[in-house]
Amino acid sequence: MAGACGSMSSTPTGSAASSSTGPNESNTSLLLVGVIVRPHGLRGELVVEVRTDSPEERFAPGAELVVLPAGSSAPRSSGPGSSAPGSSGPPRVLTVETSRPHSGRLLVRFAQASDREAAEALRGIRLLVDAAALPPPADPEEFHVHQLEGLRAELADGSVVGTVREIAHGPGGELLVLARPPRPDALVPFVTAIVPVVDLDGGRVVLDPPEGLLDD
Repeated sequence: MAGACGSMSSTPTGSAASSSTGPNESNTSLLLVGVIVRPHGLRGELVVEVRTDSPEERFAPGAELVVLPAGSSAPRSSGPGSSAPGSSGPPRVLTVETSRPHSGRLLVRFAQASDREAAEALRGIRLLVDAAALPPPADPEEFHVHQLEGLRAELADGSVVGTVREIAHGPGGELLVLARPPRPDALVPFVTAIVPVVDLDGGRVVLDPPEGLLDD
């Protein structure tokens, strides 16, 4: 699908992480939606740094989030809601019981952590969702963040100028971060005047950059 540049939908932000599953399962693209910072109080609540545009959906009661322990590059391979065999580590999936805003972050209580001791074991955990489970944006001019990451960036004449490495959220709006090794990354405002075409089927975005935007 090719279309004019639109806006970000209220979807997870951050980089996607591919995880290899078992021989009878397909690969899953996981998207970061939050990071557990520390326990709060004595009843199992946790301070979560939000990495999604729609926390009210991702951290709604009953929502299930995939666990990625700090320092890991792939989620645990044990079944949902259980610890890895022979491990006393955190469960692979956490179920949200309650969440509420707190000083620019969220206070979240999970079903698997009913007290401070259990909550303490979750410190530093990254929380992810399966990209395949996200519905497509209702507006064809909107795009999920993970749909844009990895797209080839071209000029109107077809010359390749980089690859979309990630989406940055600045005070003036979203920016495409273009990887251009060995040159430094370039920041491209995600607006129609500069990104007139997003071609998901073709795996590319077409840029019409103003003079100097892509200079080192």
